[in-house]
Amino acid sequence: MITFATLGPAGTNHEFVTKEYIKFHGIPEAKIVLVPDFDVAMKGLINSEYDFILQCAVHPDTPSTLGTHFRRMFAVDSFICRSKELAILTRSDVETPKSIGLLAPATESYIDVSRWQTRVSEPSLPIIFENLLKEKYDSALVYLEYAEQYPDRVRVDQVIGSPDDVWIVYANERTSKGKLQAWHEGPVRELIRQKVESDGLRKSGGSNL
Repeated sequence: MITFATLGPAGTNHEFVTKEYIKFHGIPEAKIVLVPDFDVAMKGLINSEYDFILQCAVHPDTPSTLGTHFRRMFAVDSFICRSKELAILTRSDVETPKSIGLLAPATESYIDVSRWQTRVSEPSLPIIFENLLKEKYDSALVYLEYAEQYPDRVRVDQVIGSPDDVWIVYANERTSKGKLQAWHEGPVRELIRQKVESDGLRKSGGSNL
């Protein structure tokens, strides 16, 4: 059975997107292992406990994942996938929030963090929301779905939406062979064609009307 390691606990975007990736490739009976951090994932991949690792490109651990064992594990694929919708949730009993939990630096650029006096970074959004309920902070930048699950505990202060994140897949065998590895027939191909045609019209003084 092919095994994918990705960041836990259950309910993370990493788990959600890994399921989407497995579905996209039609992999039968694939297993997802949720790890506490990417150090565990890297050691497991190198020791052949896992076949692949899947990681969001904006996760704080991505630079070290790409570089720490670059001779023994390799980026073999990348893709764009929607994420779960994000929102700023605040505990219902807090009128003026002064502290917020978030995943820094991955999500802090989505908002104006100066609105809160105290900012606390945690390793994953499920952990952040759990700590919000435990009153570790007043607000949290987490999944919007939590507001539907706990309508009596939190309110929605701001809906952020769903970013189109880039995701990286790692394996212990290199696929690029040291050359550019890209998809000629990818959706960007049509966008490039349109840009080239538009640029040609602009330089020739023509019109596309």
